[in-house]
Amino acid sequence: MEEIDTIGMIKRGGRMSENRKIRVFYQFNGYVQGVGFRYRMSHLAGHFGVTGWVRNEYDGTVLLEIQGSEYMINKLLMGLNHNQFITIEWMDTE
Repeated sequence: MEEIDTIGMIKRGGRMSENRKIRVFYQFNGYVQGVGFRYRMSHLAGHFGVTGWVRNEYDGTVLLEIQGSEYMINKLLMGLNHNQFITIEWMDTE
């Protein structure tokens, strides 16, 4: 029998299920516009099965809202760092 904790996550063998969905907002700063950032994000989102939106801002940053499992979101963010044209100096979350 599966045990469900107070926020509805399913525990399997003492571990939390990686299927719990979260939504996170990120702001990226650095060399992130004009380098295929949004295209790369769209490709990675499809690959890792997450959803959301991404847009360029007038101040040179890129905003991202993403929804999916925390594990897949982290894999997507690691995939962004393996691009020769994109340089993320810092990112902020809400």
